[in-house]
Amino acid sequence: MSVIRGARERARIEVTAAIKEEARRQLAAEGAARLSLRAVARELGMVSSALYRYFPSRDDLLTALIIDAYDAIGAAAEDALASAVEQGAAPADRWVAICRAAGEWAVAHPHEYALIYGSPVPGYTAPLDTIGPASRAALALFSVVRDAHRDGLLTQPPGNPLAAPVRADAARLAAELAPDLPVRTVAALVAAWAQLFGLISFEVFGQFNRVVEARREFLELAAAGLARQVGLGAAASASADTSDDIPADASATDGVLPAK
Repeated sequence: MSVIRGARERARIEVTAAIKEEARRQLAAEGAARLSLRAVARELGMVSSALYRYFPSRDDLLTALIIDAYDAIGAAAEDALASAVEQGAAPADRWVAICRAAGEWAVAHPHEYALIYGSPVPGYTAPLDTIGPASRAALALFSVVRDAHRDGLLTQPPGNPLAAPVRADAARLAAELAPDLPVRTVAALVAAWAQLFGLISFEVFGQFNRVVEARREFLELAAAGLARQVGLGAAASASADTSDDIPADASATDGVLPAK
């Protein structure tokens, strides 16, 4: 009996994976708003009633795809952090490693990234099941800052004092996510998290076309700036290039500055 049950479970896992894969193909071709269970069933040679046993509604299928996408980018961030820690990287370089991994995953999976960080799907409301997976990448960034704070390596973020409403929001988040961190640091972390995914979205959705060509290097430069913004200091992985001190009208052939 257990053999039959095991075979059925394996079959269910395989069919579920096939349904998700076809749904992802439709996401790429049609977009999330046009995802259809009937179309998925038709492409897989299934009757709709059979597919409904796996996903009772389109929203259930969307939720499964969203959770998978959040888990995937979260795992990429966590793996990058673990590797950086193993290599003994400084806090700022751990931060940059996470940002790099998140950006690389997004570029490699643009349609799945669009599902979680693009425009909301009309008529769909994400359930609470998505909150944990959605937090993984952000919590990896938080953990870098918390470890730096514990080890005495975190400085106060630069800038003006927080406005009262911002301080209230940051205090609430600090109590929920990182009670050991200063409220000002939590506010800087939230800002950095939003800026990071704004940068990634600019690349994935094409806003950098004809503007930034060295996109990986630019993301690392920006990520290093965000590390400084939250008080982690300079990142060795984004070392200074003195050529950026040469004016734009300097000679491209001999590097000699023009006479003044």
